[in-house]
Formats: sequence, structure tokens, C-alpha cells
Amino acid sequence: MRRMIDRDARRSGFDAVAVTTPDAIPLAPARLQQFITDGFHGTMDWMAETLERRADPRSLWPEVRSVVVLAMNYAPDRDPRELNGKRDVGVISVYARNRDYHDVMKGRLKEIAGRIATRTGCDVKVFVDTAPVMEKPLAEAAGIGWQGKHTNLVSREFGSWLFLGSIFTTAEISPDTAEEDHCGSCRACLDACPTNAFPAPYRLDARRCISYLTIENKGPIPHEFRAAIGNRIYGCDDCLAACPWNKFARQASEAKLVAREDLREPPLVDLLMLDDGAFRSFFAGTPVKRIGRDRFLRNVLIAAGNSGEAELAWRCRALLADPSPLVRGAAVWALSRLVDAEEFASLAQSASEPDVGVQAEWVRAGELAAAPSATDKGRA
Repeated sequence: MRRMIDRDARRSGFDAVAVTTPDAIPLAPARLQQFITDGFHGTMDWMAETLERRADPRSLWPEVRSVVVLAMNYAPDRDPRELNGKRDVGVISVYARNRDYHDVMKGRLKEIAGRIATRTGCDVKVFVDTAPVMEKPLAEAAGIGWQGKHTNLVSREFGSWLFLGSIFTTAEISPDTAEEDHCGSCRACLDACPTNAFPAPYRLDARRCISYLTIENKGPIPHEFRAAIGNRIYGCDDCLAACPWNKFARQASEAKLVAREDLREPPLVDLLMLDDGAFRSFFAGTPVKRIGRDRFLRNVLIAAGNSGEAELAWRCRALLADPSPLVRGAAVWALSRLVDAEEFASLAQSASEPDVGVQAEWVRAGELAAAPSATDKGRA
């Protein structure tokens, strides 16, 4: 059975496969509870609502006897941080530059699970980040890698670039040995975070994480993080890319996970012109589509404001009339960074804004623009 699983996994494009038991993550419940208690989950209320089922695989499915964890490499061909200094382009997280990994992995997992069920007569369930399953602790228990200080899985063979999926089954399959932590005294991932989202090693405050702020967060991005976000418009890879174990990683071989050329470094000016239809068409099949055009334009406008590219101001100005208050508010902030104080004051005077939140953006940005210490560009 195990040889069959290994063979099927490799044929289906998975780069690693290992087995563990549902009782192999005894420390996970308390750690997850602390994460919720501290409020580090932010507005992700579903994490608190599914706490019990998430903490123990047997709470999700009492009959499970074995958990098969499979991993697929999505490593880029270059360090994604190289784009952080190219201020006229947007940086999309490596995992989102092509097909949605859920779509790539789930069908293949179902095929493998189906063969397990046929061979054993046992029941199976397949999960790819679509149910309250703690894939990273399970992957560590199975021996695929360990959870690094950035809380993501690290592999000695693939670095920090692995997608995870799992097959729960009632079949009894001999488990593998858990992986040990190989982080040592290294803190490269912690020091790389632009927003100081790690209050301690192995602990993440999602409320400060750029991935959370640009993807999960549905409202305006808090002012304290806007400058630090730079040109990251969907997620952030800095802590992953900083990991020294990435020196052993090799580029993803799955074609659907290799970056589309037009998503490697898309120009901000082009992205600022996307209406809803164009957004859906351009990002069809990618994870980016899930956040919707308004949240995405909010992110792009923050990047535009950080760019120092005065030629982007004309498009930001056009978005002051956007139907979405989320977009309009971000456009106000972007313009406060791209035009001089006199021009911004003129825009503010002519603005007729019905949304209270956007009105507050005008007031705050106007105060900064009028401050004696403010420069014409690059205001906080």
C-alpha cells in the first residue's frame, strides 16, 4: 500500500509524500488556542469558530486512522525580493502567479485517494486548505519538514516553497518519523519581515502580516503599515525567501505553478486601469481573483503611493470617482504621496465625498500635506 501511494504521488506531480497518525500533533490545540486568545487571527473569525475541529483531526472525522500528507514544490526561479526595489511594478506572491494551487492539487489527490479506497475498501477524505485541517503540524509529524520560526513549513530539500494537501483514511498505514527542527539560532526570516509581524520566534501576529493585510483584510489597510508594504500588491514572500534552506530548493517543475510572464512584474499603471470585468479576465484561474477587484485596487493604490512615480497620479486621480469607497479612500492616500501640497489641497477642496471613511482619509492626508515638515513627495 505504501509503495503504491509513493508511486502514485510521484506520477501525479507531488514532490514529497509521508504518513502520520491523527493523534500526532498533541501540542497543536494549545498553540492554536493561544493564537486565538491573543487575537493574532485578526478578522479571520472562522479560525475561532472551527477551533475544536481544527485542533484535532479526529474531531473533524472520528473514524480517521491515518493521514497521508502530500507536498508540491512551487519554488520560483529567482529570489522574489529582487522586485521589492522596482517601484513602478507590483509584486504578487510567488504562489499566486499562475493557477490556483487548490485546482492543481485537488483532482490529483482525489485520484490517489480513490485508488487507496479501491485497494483497501476503506473510506477516504481529501483536503487542500478547504477544511479546518492543520496541514503544517501534520506535515511536520509526517516528516516532510518542520515549522520554522516564520511558522511556515521548511524542508531540507525544498526550502520554504511547498503546497500541502492531505488524505484522511480509515486504513491503517505505517507512519513515518517526524522531522526535527533545523532552524538553530538563525533568525533570518524574523528579521526580513517589513512590518515586524513576529512577536517571537514561531509566533505570527497576522494583523501585522502583509499577506493578511492585502488578502484577508477586507477594509482599508491601517496607516501604520502602508509605507512598509512598498510595492507588494498581493501577499508577501519576504520571510519565506530569507530562509537559508532555500539554497537547496529547485524551481517548480509543475507547469501550472510556474509564473505567468505577465504576472512576474506587472506595471502598476496597467493594473490601476482594471475595471471589474478586466480584473476577472486578467486574473482568471489565479488565487488573486478571490479577493475581488476592489481589494486588489486598494493594494495597487498603496503601491502607487509608495512608488514616488508622479506619472501615476493621473490614474489615481481618476479613481477618486470609483464606485467603491475602499478604492476611493486608497486613491486619496496615494495622491497625498504623489502630488504637491498645493495640488492636493485643491483636490480636497473640490471633493464631494459621501462616505465617512473616505472623508476621514481626506482630512488625515490633508493634515499631513499641510504639515511644515512634509515634503512634496513620499509623505508617511
